[in-house]
Amino acid sequence: MFPSHSHPLVTAPAETAILSMLLAVSPLSRVELARRTGLSSTAVTKAARPLLQGGYLHELPPERTAPGAGRPVNPLAVTPDREFFAGVKISADALYGTVCDLRARMRVTGRRRLTARDPRTVCALIAELVNELLDSEPEFRERTSRLGIAVSGDVDRDRGLVRYSVLPGWRDVPLAATVAAATGLAVSIENDVKALTVTEHWFGDGIGTEYFALVTIGAGIGSGLVVNGELVTGAYGVAGELGHICVDRAGPRCHCGSVGCVEAIASSSAILAGVRLAVADPDLAFPGAVRLARDGNPAARQVFAAAGRAIGTGIATLVSLLGPERVVVTGEGLDTFDLFGAQIEEAYTAHCFKAAAKCPLTLRPLPWEEWARGGAITAIQTLFP
Repeated sequence: MFPSHSHPLVTAPAETAILSMLLAVSPLSRVELARRTGLSSTAVTKAARPLLQGGYLHELPPERTAPGAGRPVNPLAVTPDREFFAGVKISADALYGTVCDLRARMRVTGRRRLTARDPRTVCALIAELVNELLDSEPEFRERTSRLGIAVSGDVDRDRGLVRYSVLPGWRDVPLAATVAAATGLAVSIENDVKALTVTEHWFGDGIGTEYFALVTIGAGIGSGLVVNGELVTGAYGVAGELGHICVDRAGPRCHCGSVGCVEAIASSSAILAGVRLAVADPDLAFPGAVRLARDGNPAARQVFAAAGRAIGTGIATLVSLLGPERVVVTGEGLDTFDLFGAQIEEAYTAHCFKAAAKCPLTLRPLPWEEWARGGAITAIQTLFP
């Protein structure tokens, strides 16, 4: 059995810099690592040594150099199969799981439908799903000791506690400890949008940016922020709650207790409630609301347009405050982007401060398995202090 541990793999700043750089960009020569990290060549060599000895890095065959340019160099690369990481995303009606290697590549995926949302049932299903994934390949079970779980809402990562999550309807659930007891793995938890933000920053459209944001639209409205290359969590762990920025003081009441939040106007449930009221059909389902809007029903189209304006205003507020180099917009809400995309763009342009509006909005559809990958990357993060 691979040793179960939750302590960081690396503690020295130089080792952290080297491994994190190679996770994102691999292979690199020692000279290039020194240039990118600002470390001396001697420091790079010293920092790489324990990672090579531990099997987390390996040297590639020497690269040929031009005549007279000195001896050939051996690039350093991450050894993907050295350790594997399980990841789970908890959605409103299903669990999505994956096992990733050290380069965050998904090796296997799985799904479980949620028939109930109480913590005991969900935790038991997580353990069942993770065990199934780990048993799919002998090396997974032998080399996996860490599991990351991505869940919506207010998450206390240090304590492994879900303080508040509206989708499963949880308050103060000790998720990490419960799942750790059921799986024997070291479990870390993170807000799902923040986990997805790290995924995109390390391995997606945010690579190489110092200021980056990700916005999700759909069942909830959320965002994750990267400043100076680091995910921003804030003093209380809730930085980036775009969905709870007030954009209409006379707007509907939000589940958080406030009024006029972006989420109270633009989440899927808020849009459905608005269309039901507008067309006087309390039994209407969301696909029906979409169909009405696409068929040109003016009342339904107005509800979607209002949602677009709320999202665009919220993103403009975020961009004006943060000044990111780019913003990725994702989430299941992209399926209906044709109904409110123009309003998002208009409100974004109208409310951004001056040059901040130069920041592009990139639409990036991501399947649910990518959210589970975000959980696995939360586990990868525990390699670092």
